[in-house]
Amino acid sequence: MPDERTSLMEAFLKQGQSLLIAAGIAVGAVALGVAISALIMTILTSFARRSPSPFLQSLSRHVRLPLRLIFPIVTVSAVLPFLKMQPEVLQMFRHVLTVFLIGSVALLAAKLVYVTEEFILAHYYLDPGDNLEARKIYTQVQFFRKAAVIIIGVIAVALILMSFGRVRQVGTTILTSAGIIGIVIGLAAQRSISMFLGSLQLALTQPLRIDDVVIVDGEWGRVEEITLTYVVVRIWDLRRLVVPITYFIERPFQNWTRVSADLLGTVFLYVDYCVPVSAVREELHRILKESKWWDGKVWNLQVTNATERCVELRALMSASDASTAWDLRCHVRERLLEFIQARYPEALPRFRAEIRESSAEPGGGLRAPEAASPGMR
Repeated sequence: MPDERTSLMEAFLKQGQSLLIAAGIAVGAVALGVAISALIMTILTSFARRSPSPFLQSLSRHVRLPLRLIFPIVTVSAVLPFLKMQPEVLQMFRHVLTVFLIGSVALLAAKLVYVTEEFILAHYYLDPGDNLEARKIYTQVQFFRKAAVIIIGVIAVALILMSFGRVRQVGTTILTSAGIIGIVIGLAAQRSISMFLGSLQLALTQPLRIDDVVIVDGEWGRVEEITLTYVVVRIWDLRRLVVPITYFIERPFQNWTRVSADLLGTVFLYVDYCVPVSAVREELHRILKESKWWDGKVWNLQVTNATERCVELRALMSASDASTAWDLRCHVRERLLEFIQARYPEALPRFRAEIRESSAEPGGGLRAPEAASPGMR
C-alpha cells in the first residue's frame, strides 16, 4: 500500500513537473515573440522618424498590433511539439493557435490595405479648387479599400471554419461554391446586392466623386462619403443628407464639378427702362476687378428680357469653384444694388399711373388712374 501511494505521488509530481516545464517553455516562447515584435517595431519606427516617407510612417502606425499578436503565436507554435503533453491537449492548443494565427494574419492584411490607401492618397489633396484628379482617386481608392477588407474578412472566416473538422464543409463551401451562395444571397438580399453593384459602378464610371458639389432633392452640398450602400452629402448649413447609392444610378441629379470645379455665376437685376445699361456694365467690370473671388476669365452684362414694367439685366461672372461663385454672386448683387440706388435711383422698378383732370365729367371730377405705357414717365 505505501508503495502504491509513493508511485502515485511520484507520478503526480512528475506530471506537475512536466506541466511546469511546458508552461515555462510556453511563457518563454511568448516573451521571445514579444521581444522580436518589439525589436521590429523599434527598427521600423526609427526608420519612419528619419524618413519623410508617408509609407513608412503609416506602416509603423498600423502594423503594431498585428505584429504583437503574430510573433508570439508563431514562437509558441514552434515550441509546441517539444512540450510533453497528451496528444489530445496538444491538438487542442495547436488548433487554438491556428485560429488566432489566421485572425492575426487577416488583421495584418487589412491593416496593409489601409497603409496602401494612405500611401496613395498622400499624393493627392482635396484642398485646391480644381481637384478633379484627386476626387477621382479618393473615390476609387476608398471603394476598393472597403471591398478588400470585406473580402479579407470573408476569407478569414472561411479558413477558421475549415480548421474545425465538423464544419470544414461549410468553410470549403464558402470558398469553392460561390455560385450557389451567390444565388442564395441574391434571392435573400437583392436590394443589398444592387447597392453593392451600384457602388462598384460609381467607383468605375464616376458620375459622382468625393468632394463633388451636387444638388440632390433640391439640396446643395458636397459629397462627404461614399460607402458600399449609401452616400453622405454635407449640406451648406452642415446638415448631412444620407442618400441610398442606387439613387445616383436610377435618378437624375446635378453635379456642378463633374468635369471641372470652375463655374459661371449669374446675377439678375430688374430695373426701369431708363437705366443706363452701359454704366451698369462698366460698374460690374470694376466690381469684378476689385473682387478677390473673380478668377478673371469670364464676365458680361446683357439685357435678357423686357416686360411691360421693367427690364431684366443678367450679370455673368466666373469663379474657381462653387463656394467662391456663391460668394461672388452675393457680392456683385449687393454692390450693383448700391450703385443703382446711389447713382440712378430713378432706374429702380416702378409702377406708373396718370391722373387726368377731365372737364367733360359733371362737376369737374377726376378720372380714375390709368396705367401708362412702358417707359413713359
